[in-house]
Amino acid sequence: MRLSAPLAYRLGVGSRALAAILGGYLLAAAASALLALLLPRVLGTGRADAVIAATLASFAIYAGAVIWVFAARSAARAWLGMLLPAAGMAAIVYLLYRNVP
Repeated sequence: MRLSAPLAYRLGVGSRALAAILGGYLLAAAASALLALLLPRVLGTGRADAVIAATLASFAIYAGAVIWVFAARSAARAWLGMLLPAAGMAAIVYLLYRNVP
């Protein structure tokens, strides 16, 4: 069954909105966790300062992710652009978290 052009457009916008909301949240959360683990090692800051800085940075990351989703060529690229980096960062967080003293 072929969808009409207005329906296909609406589904594409809905998919992008979900990618922005859910995928952007996952991306921001993974980036925040990664930064919270890396900042004490790289900059030598305290853990509390690293968590605060990572949390503040996550707001900018989330906003950038939302903008990027609606600038992507297709909804599929928008989803991939959210989920692949989030999965990669989550894997790095898992590996780093296992080695936290």
